[in-house]
Amino acid sequence: MLESLITSKTRLRLLVKFFVNDRNQSHLRGLADEFGESTNAIRKELNNLTQAGILLKHSDKNKIAYQANTHHPFFTNIRDIIRKYLGLDMLLEQILERMGEVEQVLLVGDLSRGVDSGKIDVVVVGDDLNHEYIKGLTKRIEELINRKVIFTFRSVRLESSGLVLFDKTVGI
Repeated sequence: MLESLITSKTRLRLLVKFFVNDRNQSHLRGLADEFGESTNAIRKELNNLTQAGILLKHSDKNKIAYQANTHHPFFTNIRDIIRKYLGLDMLLEQILERMGEVEQVLLVGDLSRGVDSGKIDVVVVGDDLNHEYIKGLTKRIEELINRKVIFTFRSVRLESSGLVLFDKTVGI
C-alpha cells in the first residue's frame, strides 16, 4: 500500500533502512551493494532526503554516512508509518494480546538493520509464555503482514543490538 504513495522503490528502501531503527546508518557504496542498485540512483534519493532534512549526513573517515534525523518534525510520523508498513505494529499487538507475561520484545536480524528481506526475527522474553497461542499466532501474523516471522523465546532479558519494540520495565 505504501508503494502507491512512495513510487520510488529506492526511496522506500532507504526510508525502511533508516527509520525502522534510528541507530542504522550507512554510506553510499554500502547502500548500493545492499540494494543491488547503481550509486547514481541512490545518491539522487539520498540528496533529496537530506535536502528535505529527513536524513542527516556526516563524515565517517573518508566516507559520508547517512542516518535518520531524529529531530525532524516528522521523524516519529515517518518511523510509525514505516513500522506499520512492515507490520510491526500488528506483530506487537498480537504478541502482547494473549502470549502471557511478556517482559520484552526485540526485533533482531535483517530487519533490525533496516534490510527488508521478507523475514522478521523476533525475540520474546518472559515467563510462562503461552506456547499454544504462539503456534497459531505465527501463521496468522504471517498472513496479516505478508512476511515470514521467526520467534525465539527466552526467560532471561537480553541486552542486544536489536531494536526494542516493547520493554515492560521501561514502558516502551
